[in-house]
Amino acid sequence: MGLEQLQANERRAKKLLDRTWTMLIGGKMVEAVDGSVYDTMNPATGETLARVPLAQKEDVDRAVAAALEAFDGWRRKSVPERAGYVREFIAVLKEHAEDLALMDSINSGNPIRNMIRDVDLAVEHLQYQCGAAMELKGSVIPATAGNWHLTRREPYGVVGRIIAFNHPILFAASKLGAPILAGNTLVLKVPDQTPLAPLWMANLIRDVFPPGVVNIISGTGPVTGDALVRHPRVKRLSLIGSVETGRRIQRAAAETGIKYVSLELGGKNPMIVYPDADLEKAVEGAVTGMNFTWQGQSCGSTSRLFLHRDIHDAFVERLKERVERIRLGNPLDPDTEMGCVVSEAQYEKVMRYIRLGREQGARCVAGGDAPEDAALAAGYFVRPTIFTNVTMDMSIAREEIFGPVLSVLCWEDEEEVIRQANSVPYGLTASVWTRDLNTALRAAEKLEAGFVWINGSSRHFAGVPFSGQKASGVDAEEGIEELYSYTQNKSVNILLD
Repeated sequence: MGLEQLQANERRAKKLLDRTWTMLIGGKMVEAVDGSVYDTMNPATGETLARVPLAQKEDVDRAVAAALEAFDGWRRKSVPERAGYVREFIAVLKEHAEDLALMDSINSGNPIRNMIRDVDLAVEHLQYQCGAAMELKGSVIPATAGNWHLTRREPYGVVGRIIAFNHPILFAASKLGAPILAGNTLVLKVPDQTPLAPLWMANLIRDVFPPGVVNIISGTGPVTGDALVRHPRVKRLSLIGSVETGRRIQRAAAETGIKYVSLELGGKNPMIVYPDADLEKAVEGAVTGMNFTWQGQSCGSTSRLFLHRDIHDAFVERLKERVERIRLGNPLDPDTEMGCVVSEAQYEKVMRYIRLGREQGARCVAGGDAPEDAALAAGYFVRPTIFTNVTMDMSIAREEIFGPVLSVLCWEDEEEVIRQANSVPYGLTASVWTRDLNTALRAAEKLEAGFVWINGSSRHFAGVPFSGQKASGVDAEEGIEELYSYTQNKSVNILLD
């Protein structure tokens, strides 16, 4: 069944790829004005999949102009009217979920079973936002003598969003909701490395929203992304990406205007296991939290595993056995549990850190190389890798790798393990495993992270904001907080006679 489905997926992908790839601007599917294109690859084979538009500054200007033209009419629609359009969008996602997942899988290297789930998650997120948008309320402030004081929430205008390569369709679809439900219009830049599913989505929804409300463009960060960030009419910006990219965007935005920039950035996230934890569940939590089924390519991955000395050896033995059962394979095979990293550059980065781990004295107890399967030799595959004997002065313990490399550290003193967990510049997620509620809450309070799991990992929940501390971000994604972030406050004072 797996082979038959793999072959069917390959045939379907070939059919979907046989088209001219275009961008959505002003309700029309268009190429770049000057005809600029770039190649996008299949990381499982190294083959070129398609040539997609490389939007230049002129194309960004066109997209922003279309969004500006649509803004006044869109902002005047009621929230239920806007939600009606989003629900129509949801119906399109559901209808074409398999094709979107297929494009995502072949372009990103993520297993197709994960990408179908990503479409489902986008739908769940959008459904939540459609309901929560009615809570975008102002307030009435206690009056002073002879006055009423009111506040109202208003849209910014044109919003620019730039999304990451690891969840292309999830981010492209779900990150559409909050800006437009709040009354803004949108210019969305798709990921450089994985543009296909978002561009395919753009083609599917070109008639769903009024022209110009949603514009979807492709291109590189230094050209397309930079032009969007610097555009004087884009007041509100959002990025999901690396810390380095976040810094560049803050700098570029500040050079061209006073802009509201929210950032969801990287992490070097700790998972702390106490000696009383349920080992079987914690081992599974370590595998899930490391996001091995995403090749470790997740900003929330718990890539530093702190094991108490009393359980260290037994835990590592079970973890090694569990990780070695993960099935690597062709991303389009429904039986594949782990695919390949997204590009040659990412592959070289991951392998460089594996070499550094060995050179700096860590012990590689699992993985650390490419799989032996000849069928995978042309792709950017890395076996799930575990290092033990890791100390906090090593590169693999301090720097975000964004690959399937888990560093295991041993601890005895609680205060010291919290200090080590907090000793990196990042502060996105953390995970704590213990049966003692007081211990868990004490650790959660002390950990410098925006999102903490107790006896869990990796999962996001509808309505719960996801945000980072320190270098891992500014403001929140998800939850009603995300919706509010796409509005600005206006105070209205009514003077009575």
